Amino acid sequence: MNRLRELREDRDLRQVDVSYYVGIDQKTLSNYETGKTNPDSQSLIKLADFYNVSIDYLVGRVQLDVYGETRKQTHEAIDGIVSLLEDMKKML
Repeated sequence: MNRLRELREDRDLRQVDVSYYVGIDQKTLSNYETGKTNPDSQSLIKLADFYNVSIDYLVGRVQLDVYGETRKQTHEAIDGIVSLLEDMKKML
């Protein structure tokens, strides 16, 4: 699923960050991104929610139409989440 990789890289995120937030193993995410395996429905929902896109977009049924201010807000929210996760890791 190339779109997963594109979404992650567009947001300057690492697989480990996305997998931690979504609750899947980093290797599993890697397999999803390379097309070695397909995500189950629960993983698709979590990934779509995380990236603020539809499942249809993730599976290639529609084009992404989230640009402008919405896209900027999404990036800021993800950056905030990643920052919080890093702070939490430091506390442990």
